[in-house]
Amino acid sequence: MKKALATSALGLVALGAHAQSSVTLYGIVDTGIGYQSSQTSLGSTSGGRSVVKMVNGIWAGSRFGLKGAEDLGGGTKAIFQLEEGFNSATGAQSVSGLAFNRQAYVGVANASYGTFTAGRQYTSYYTLLSPYSPTTWLTGAYGAHPGDIDSLDTLYRVNNSLVYTSPNFYGLTASGSYALGGVPGSFNAGSTWSAALQYLNGPFGIAAGFQRINNSTPGGGAWGADSTTSNNGAQAGVSGINNGYQRAQAQQRVAVTGGYAFTPQWDVSFSYSNVQYVPGINSPFHTTAIFNTGGAVLHFKPLTALDLAAGYSYTRATKANGITSSASYQQFNLSQYYSLSKRTGLYALEAYQRAGGQTLGTNGVSIINATADIGDGQNSAPSSSRSQFAAGVGIIHKF
Repeated sequence: MKKALATSALGLVALGAHAQSSVTLYGIVDTGIGYQSSQTSLGSTSGGRSVVKMVNGIWAGSRFGLKGAEDLGGGTKAIFQLEEGFNSATGAQSVSGLAFNRQAYVGVANASYGTFTAGRQYTSYYTLLSPYSPTTWLTGAYGAHPGDIDSLDTLYRVNNSLVYTSPNFYGLTASGSYALGGVPGSFNAGSTWSAALQYLNGPFGIAAGFQRINNSTPGGGAWGADSTTSNNGAQAGVSGINNGYQRAQAQQRVAVTGGYAFTPQWDVSFSYSNVQYVPGINSPFHTTAIFNTGGAVLHFKPLTALDLAAGYSYTRATKANGITSSASYQQFNLSQYYSLSKRTGLYALEAYQRAGGQTLGTNGVSIINATADIGDGQNSAPSSSRSQFAAGVGIIHKF
């Protein structure tokens, strides 16, 4: 009898523990067809040809993941998230060799004291600024600011990262992150750190943040696998926009994003960023290159199932490293999304970019004409000319 009671008690304890824990499997599958004019290889300014191809993860990156929480008592819970990106057109990992390339972290959360997490994750800069990023309605592939130069899309994921985010206090949230570079003999080399503030008040919201990414090679050089901020062991976000500056000693970003909802049908978001590529003694360029970007997105919801958006951004570099006609990039975007259900939707996207002025070539020394590179979906295959047009249609399902 005592054994039966003990067994029943243990069963009740097990059931109670189970009730206080949760693990969720989730994911997104996104596949479409895309057209791109004047595609060439990164660093080339000739031989561009148009292409029609199957595209993956355009509206939202295809992924699956696990996330969970366990109640530790006193309002505190343990949390974790593991998220893997994949190519829905081929079934391959989105980043070869990284099982959970998008996110992999564990931590604790408390409604009164905030959240602390450790692992591979996004910076505080991205997390608090992203609600008003152009990618919300225009996507990163087509609508990120040229090459995602200001890190307002998800290209920049950080290894070895510690992140603290405060509770919401009268609409204000603060967050800070630091990632250890792990370079022998140097605490600073290879590290990434950021800080951000976000304020929400009814239909209005605004956020500001700072982010610095230090090269793992002292004095600048090839951005190697020891850098904490990467997608695949190389510098994240290399594109036709910043290709000549990828051997910088450091990248530094300051940005402000915000938005206002006029009615349930109409809202607008805006963003401004200042991005600097700081040279070191081993960098081929010798003067800090600065890119300033401003942009806005107008979103309209005429029907419950239909979302429409239009966006514009202007990026301009400073004159530096022998360049007398600074590079500039104007980008125009349109998007249409139709919800078939809460989980499934159809989308169409259109984008055009026009580049002007000059920039540095791949070697970081040669001065070349700036070429177009729409969003961040064309970073490995930008235009060979000053203009580029891209369009795509697809279907997305969330589970």
